[in-house]
Amino acid sequence: MHIAFLTTEYPHDKTGKYGGIGTSIKNAAEGLVAAGEKVSVFVISQQETGIFEENGIEIHLIAQRKYRFLSWLFYKKYVQRYIKSQIKKQNIDVLEAPDWSGISAFMNFDCPLAVRFHGTDAYFCELEVRKQKPKNFWLEKIALRGADHFISVSQFTAERTRNLFKLKKKIAIVPNSVDIDRFMARPEVEEEHRLLYFGTLIRKKGVLDLAGIFNRIVEKSPKTALFLAGSDVVDLQSGKSTWEIMQEILSPLAKESVHFLGKLSYDRIQDEIAKATVVMLPSHAEALPMTWLEAMAMEKALITSNIGWAKEVMVDGITGFTIDPKNHKLYAEKALQLLQDKNLRETMGKSARERVALHFSSKVVAQKNLNFYRNICGL
Repeated sequence: MHIAFLTTEYPHDKTGKYGGIGTSIKNAAEGLVAAGEKVSVFVISQQETGIFEENGIEIHLIAQRKYRFLSWLFYKKYVQRYIKSQIKKQNIDVLEAPDWSGISAFMNFDCPLAVRFHGTDAYFCELEVRKQKPKNFWLEKIALRGADHFISVSQFTAERTRNLFKLKKKIAIVPNSVDIDRFMARPEVEEEHRLLYFGTLIRKKGVLDLAGIFNRIVEKSPKTALFLAGSDVVDLQSGKSTWEIMQEILSPLAKESVHFLGKLSYDRIQDEIAKATVVMLPSHAEALPMTWLEAMAMEKALITSNIGWAKEVMVDGITGFTIDPKNHKLYAEKALQLLQDKNLRETMGKSARERVALHFSSKVVAQKNLNFYRNICGL
C-alpha cells in the first residue's frame, strides 16, 4: 500500500515547531515503512516548498501562500490540488489527516480520507472548561463531515469527540506508538532525588499543579530537585508566561531546586528521562500522550493524572501511580514513596515497559494501522 499523511507538523530541522501530533505521525510512518509499506507525508504551512526523503519516508513541504482575500480557503484549495496530483502520480491508496483545527476542511481527494482523533480544539476546550472560538468549531465540524473514515488514538477521545460533533460513523481505535528500540532503559545514568517533567509548559499539562506539588515534596525531601524540559508558552488566562506563573507559586525553598531547561532536542530529552529518578506528568487534557509512552518505554516509574484516557495507558499501582493532579497532598506522597523505594521504582518501570511493548510499540501499532487501512481500502 501507499499511505500518505497530511499535517501541519513533523519532526525535522526543515519543518519548524512540532508537538505530540507530529511525533505520533513520524512514529506511525516509520512503523509502516518497517512493515514494508510506502509512505508520504505532506507538511503544509511551511516556509518553503521542497521534497526530500528520510528513513524511507518521502516528505513534501508545501509553502504557505497568501491571497488578497479568503487566504485560508484558497490556500486549502492549493494544497488540495497539489495532493490530488500526487495521489494520481504515485497511486496513493489512503490519506490520513489529524482532527486538530479542521486541517482537511473544504478539501476532497481521490482516495479515502481518514481523520485521526488526536483531540480537536473543541475536545480540549471541553476538558479545560474554556470557551472555543466559533470559527474553530465550524472548521473542525466541516473537516469531520468530509472524512470517509474515523480513527482515534484512545477510546476516551473517540467518545468525547463523537458526542461533541454528533458523529454517527464507526470510530476505529488505534493508539499512538513509540519505538521501543530507541527509547530504552539506561539505569546506569539514573540519578537520585531527581524529578522530571517534560513537555510544553502550559496550564492544561498540569504544570501549575506541579509547582504546588513540588512545594510539598521539597519540604519533606530538601535534596530533591525538579527539572522542567519543554517550551514555555503564554498562559491564555493571565497573559503571563507559564514559567512566570509557576515561579509565583513555588515556595522560596522550592525555587532553589527547580531547573528550567527549555526546549530540548529529541536526544537530549531521552538523556533527561534516563537521568530522572521519577517522571511526573500531571496533565489535565490529553488524547493519548506520547510523553507517557516514551517514559514508560525507558522503564521509568511515572506519576500521571487519572483522567479519562489515563486508564488506557497506565495501570495504577503497577506501571506507576495515576492521581488527580489537584490532590497535591497525595501526589506528593506518592512521589516521595517512589523517591525512597528503589525496588518499587524498578518493578514499576519494568511493568511499564512491558505494557508499552505489548500494546504501544511501533511494530504492534503498525500492524493495527495496516489492518485499518486495508479494511477501508477493501484490500
